[in-house]
Amino acid sequence: MIRILAFVIALVCAFPAFAQAPKLPAGVDPQNALVIDTTKGRVIVKLRTDLAPKHAERLKQLARDGYYNNVPWHRVTDGFMAQTGDGQNFNGTGGSKYPNLQQEFSSTPFKRGVLGMARSADPNSANSQFFICFGDASFLNNNYTVIGEVVSGMDVVDKLKKAPAGSQSGSVTDPDKMTKVQVAADVK
Repeated sequence: MIRILAFVIALVCAFPAFAQAPKLPAGVDPQNALVIDTTKGRVIVKLRTDLAPKHAERLKQLARDGYYNNVPWHRVTDGFMAQTGDGQNFNGTGGSKYPNLQQEFSSTPFKRGVLGMARSADPNSANSQFFICFGDASFLNNNYTVIGEVVSGMDVVDKLKKAPAGSQSGSVTDPDKMTKVQVAADVK
């Protein structure tokens, strides 16, 4: 009887941890997936270490540093993409304390749900900022690094507050935020 009671108590105490752990789609390695909690809900991204290993390591490092927590989706253009990752200035002008990355371009197409690294005109200037495509963005193919793909929560990305129609910059006033970003294996 005492063993049964101890087992039940252990289950009750462990339940909150089970409730928060993300359920990953089959074939997604928790060591190479990001759990992005936003003001609109949860997004899970599979990192493409096969395409961009250095960029994947950078995103995981920044997530583990807490760099992405409470960072806004500063540029959201309807039909194109949602950009975030400036944990320095929160407006798209900053980067992390780490050096810029050398490009890791591939022939993988930019389409709905693909995560790409933002950069300046210099192809080797990606640092911390990334974007998620709302639809086809084939004009970015072979010019930007594909770093991953949304495997759960694209409906959440669709709900992010967008820039006003006709906005040239795509800047959002009072934007939604990434409230917490974690490597899936680290989620407790």
